[in-house]
Amino acid sequence: MSKSRRYEIAVIGAGIAGIATAWYLAARHGKRSLALIDSRQPMSYTSAQSGDNYRNWWPHPVMSAFTNDSIDELDRLAHDTDNLFRMTRGGYVLATRRNSIDDLESALQNDTDVDIVSGGDVRNSFPWLANDIRHVMRVRRGGSIDGHQLGTWMLEQLRARGAKRIRGAVHDIEKGDRFNLAINGADDVAADVIVNAAGPFAHRIAAMLGETLPVTNLFQQKVAFEDTRGAIMRDMPFTIDLDDKTLDWTDEERELLAEDPDTRWLTEPMPGGTHCRPEGGAHGKWVKLGWAYNDATSEPREDLANEPFSDPQFPEIVMRGAARFIPALRPYVDNPPARYSHYGGYYTMTAENWPLIGPMRTRNAYMVAALSGFGSMAACAAGKLCAGWIVGAERPAWSDALGAARYADDRLMQELAEAPSKGIL
Repeated sequence: MSKSRRYEIAVIGAGIAGIATAWYLAARHGKRSLALIDSRQPMSYTSAQSGDNYRNWWPHPVMSAFTNDSIDELDRLAHDTDNLFRMTRGGYVLATRRNSIDDLESALQNDTDVDIVSGGDVRNSFPWLANDIRHVMRVRRGGSIDGHQLGTWMLEQLRARGAKRIRGAVHDIEKGDRFNLAINGADDVAADVIVNAAGPFAHRIAAMLGETLPVTNLFQQKVAFEDTRGAIMRDMPFTIDLDDKTLDWTDEERELLAEDPDTRWLTEPMPGGTHCRPEGGAHGKWVKLGWAYNDATSEPREDLANEPFSDPQFPEIVMRGAARFIPALRPYVDNPPARYSHYGGYYTMTAENWPLIGPMRTRNAYMVAALSGFGSMAACAAGKLCAGWIVGAERPAWSDALGAARYADDRLMQELAEAPSKGIL
């Protein structure tokens, strides 16, 4: 190894999860000898693609408790910073055409702040929804944040407390009395403790330690567009169509698509989860659309624009899907927005869509990984929990279930395998 700099703790990855972990170590536990290592600018990879929404709705009480804890932390930080990161509490609107929602009500029983609206009351309460929507579940404890602003504030706090940011990619880790990290583009780093917060590259950091992580990467896309027609109410909550759907095509379009093996899937049923929300506050004009329908895994690319699952048809697909439950968007199907942004990032996830937070098998190595599509909303709880593991602080009862220890719990894993929903939105 070449010349190295010594730190007590090295956090590998400067996305929102790594930043939050470092912040809790410094601000809550007084750790000063901290290095935050990443080859990119902070929050410029996966975190930059976040929808920046949060909710406490999950189909399992462990995940509800976890995200409730994160929302508690966000509330405190919003108060302490005069809401620097523009936290809102508009709620989540979950819409469905199903005749029965018994299974959804069962999944919602872990939340105490959910309203269920059915029948004719749907149109009165949610006039933007299509006439065929039969039931709406409004999760009150949900909304949006500016995750980039939150992370920027945390970075400023970290700098003030002496933490160092190192620009470079970790390409090798030697284990001994301490960890020696070989870094491209920077001096090597020696650390007593390391945190694997490398997002889509977390499995590669684990491999350097001789470990494997049960994670995969799915590339998911979003679109933001200028709503020149005023189709979306500026105070509309984050709104999700829960139902599987088939896209509307003309007979001629459907026939042409079905003839080509590469496009036939566009004529077949697609999963639920199409979502929409206004962007930019009461005086903004932009709208975000998303639909996490890709289920094909891929290795992360350095350049997201070259990800093979980045589909140039996605803006039209997601607009057609969104118009199915928000009819005011239908004119944009035939006349697409003139100004829009098409982007995407990775959902790094376990099969059960729960995170991996806590100790790795390697002594003094920890992880904050597999935050899937909920990184921004869960970063505070995840960083707080990982920091607690490192310093030996008291942890909540559900903390073991969010780490590798859950895989030894056959009953829990069977329960998660049989669950009708993984909470993917």
